[in-house]
Amino acid sequence: MTHGMRMDSHTSYLDEGRAWRETAGRYALLPLRVFLGVTFIYAGLDKLTNSAFLHDSGSGSIGELMQSVRGSSAIPALVDLALKNPVGFGHAMAFGELAVGIGTLLGLLARIAALGGALISLSLWLTVSWASTPYYYGNDLAYLMAWLPLVLAGAPVLSVDAAIRARRRRRVGGYR
Repeated sequence: MTHGMRMDSHTSYLDEGRAWRETAGRYALLPLRVFLGVTFIYAGLDKLTNSAFLHDSGSGSIGELMQSVRGSSAIPALVDLALKNPVGFGHAMAFGELAVGIGTLLGLLARIAALGGALISLSLWLTVSWASTPYYYGNDLAYLMAWLPLVLAGAPVLSVDAAIRARRRRRVGGYR
């Protein structure tokens, strides 16, 4: 009789462990999503509120930054494109980072937002941090790699995307 009880409690313990692992698996990308979302919102706001950044030239300006990385960039043509209108490029970067951050944090069009974040990080790695040696000192490559799981998985929990999917399932299933 006690043997059956041990079996039941052992099975229950295994079921609880399995349930915990499944829950942890569903929520595993949430800390990464929050970190990247908050970081990119902060980066965008920082650029927009920095009085020096959104200028063609001068200390701390986007123009000066682009000039300084021109010779060490993996793709100088990309830097040249930014230098055609540094202020416009700075605004595009800031608003792009804001859009990516908000989309990622809310889980709204999460895969598209993550792809945008990956593209921003890739462009920064190939331009601004390309000359970092050893390569792992440049944080843009690490950000690029951090975006890839979110590009693949999206925001399956605690997101606008998940709420929209659930609502569609209810409608298709006949529930209102």
